[in-house]
Amino acid sequence: MPFGVDEAGKGPALGSMFAAAVHVETDAALPEGIADSKRLTPARRDELADTLRADDRIGIGLAEITPAQIDDPETDMNSLTVRAHAQAIESLSTANETKDENKNKNENENENGNEFDADPLTGLCDACDTDAERFARRVTDACTLELELDARHGADEDSPIVGAASIVAKVARDAHVETIADEFGSVGSGYPSDPTTREFLERYVDEHGELPPVARTSWATCEDVLAAAEQTGLGQF
Repeated sequence: MPFGVDEAGKGPALGSMFAAAVHVETDAALPEGIADSKRLTPARRDELADTLRADDRIGIGLAEITPAQIDDPETDMNSLTVRAHAQAIESLSTANETKDENKNKNENENENGNEFDADPLTGLCDACDTDAERFARRVTDACTLELELDARHGADEDSPIVGAASIVAKVARDAHVETIADEFGSVGSGYPSDPTTREFLERYVDEHGELPPVARTSWATCEDVLAAAEQTGLGQF
């Protein structure tokens, strides 16, 4: 399976969602220990992501969907997830072409055989829709590249190449959350179920009278925190 795609950060109330695409001609080129990112420690994810990026046989593409895009009333999370996967695949193509040019400008094909001029490209993504075939079709339609794309539920658990994409996406999401924490202090994981995340939202709203710019304001968690603060304010009169 030449490339795999997965996302991280679809459900949090804070920050961006990321999708990653990883291309390799054979799974044998992948480092040992590849697994679904949720099964790995943060340190191990970072180590594997660094190994993937350092290997010239492996191409990586990354896409980010910001809170502003997520809160856009003209779209929905399913459509944005499709967009993220498509953008990661397109980014993978560009990144691979740049890598090939830098490595061997005088050859028509790089020595590892990573050919993105060949049509169609074949790949697998972890299905982010109850209907896996529909998800694959929508991602294919959103790409300008000619694809033969499959999608299935749990692909991040049983496909090494999709597991690799899961790791890259999760590491990007974790780095993003660290950047948020550097600016605002402890924010937790960003997920609605995380007490630290909710405490951060409540504290920020209490101090500023509005949600932080990194919040997904359309999320129920954020709406609830804002509504509770407004109700508390009314009760003081």
